[in-house]
Amino acid sequence: MKQPLLSIVIPAHNEEKRLPPTLEQVFAFLDKQDYEAEVLVIENGSTDQTYVLAQSFAARRRNLRVIRAEGRGKGLAVRQGMLEARGQYRLMCDADLSMPVEEIAKFLSSPASGFDIVIASREAPGAVRYDEPVIRHLGGRAINLLIRLLILPGLQDTQCGFKCFRAAVADDLFKRQTLMGWSFDIELLFVARRHGYRIIEIPIDWYYRAESKVNALRDATRMIRDIFQIHANARRGIYDADRA
Repeated sequence: MKQPLLSIVIPAHNEEKRLPPTLEQVFAFLDKQDYEAEVLVIENGSTDQTYVLAQSFAARRRNLRVIRAEGRGKGLAVRQGMLEARGQYRLMCDADLSMPVEEIAKFLSSPASGFDIVIASREAPGAVRYDEPVIRHLGGRAINLLIRLLILPGLQDTQCGFKCFRAAVADDLFKRQTLMGWSFDIELLFVARRHGYRIIEIPIDWYYRAESKVNALRDATRMIRDIFQIHANARRGIYDADRA
C-alpha cells in the first residue's frame, strides 16, 4: 500500500465491548473516502479479549494493524501508534468513538489546513455535547480551567481524545514525550507551543458515554502533579534537546 493520507491510531485497554463496533464504523466511513488510510489498534495490558478481537478484525482488513504495546498507559499506546503510523496525517481516536466517525472529515478540511495540530473541541463555537450529565460537564470545565491557568492558556478543550498531527510534527513531538499516562495530551501541546507548532481547535459533536473511564477527582490530582513535572522538564531543557 502506498503512503496513506490518514492514519487513525486507536489505543485500546480492555475494550472488547467497545472496540468491534468502533472498528465497524471507522471502516464504513473510510470505505467511502477517495484517499488511502490505515488504522492502528494499540493494545496495552488488556485482561479481556481486546487483542484477539482486534486480530480477528485485522484478518479481514489489509489496512488494519494490531500492535501489542509493552507497558501500560494511554500515552504509551498513542505514542507507539503515532511513531509506527505511516500517514501524512495521524489522528488519535478514543475507542469509544464518542465523536461521530463522520467528524473525521473536519480534521482534513480547509479550515484545518495550514495548521500542524488540529484538536477536537467540545467548547469551540458550534460544538454540541449530547447526553452529558451536568456534574460531569462542570467537573470537566473545572479541570480545563486549571490547565489554562497552569500551563496552556487559550486552549478551551485539551482533553478531548481526538487530535490530528502532521506526520513530521508527530514524529518530532512523540519522540519528546515523557508522560505515558492520562496527562500526555497536555505535555504534547505544551511542547508543541514551545517549538512554534500551530494549533487549532475545531468544534465537534460529542456524545457522553456512561462507560467512560474518566474520574474527575483522581485525574485532576494526577494532572496537577504532571503539570509540575512538565514545567520541571522544561526548566531542565528536556524538551529542547534533539531526540533520537
